[in-house]
Amino acid sequence: MPTTNQPAGPGEVVFAGISETPLAVDVAWDAVESDHTGAVVTFGGIVRNHDGGRAVTQLNYSAHPSAPARMLELVTEVAARHPGTRLWASHRVGELHIGDAALVAAAASAHRGAAFDACRDLVETVKAHVPVWKEQFFADGEVQWVGSA
Repeated sequence: MPTTNQPAGPGEVVFAGISETPLAVDVAWDAVESDHTGAVVTFGGIVRNHDGGRAVTQLNYSAHPSAPARMLELVTEVAARHPGTRLWASHRVGELHIGDAALVAAAASAHRGAAFDACRDLVETVKAHVPVWKEQFFADGEVQWVGSA
């Protein structure tokens, strides 16, 4: 029988998805927080105004039709690696502007170390394996495609 210091079972996927609407870290935080939560760690991947020393004006993200299912599969795998956590992740698609959130993730746990570890694993896994592509528009008129998966 587990003690109060040991997480019981795999982590829980609270939400995993692809969104055409704006993302907000507070939504993720509220979703993973619970009576058992001692720590919530969030991540917001924000569209920045530069890349590689060049000015960026906007991004367009597109996703393969399998992206929502793949997102759920990957977040479930992360949950299995982080017992006792509650996880939330969403990647935005469509036209994004400087300052918009492209990826939001949250991990909650009884203790901060577990929440930090789970959130980092969640972000790295999503960025590496969800079939989402970025079309990046530079101020000089050049356009560049970058694959997230």
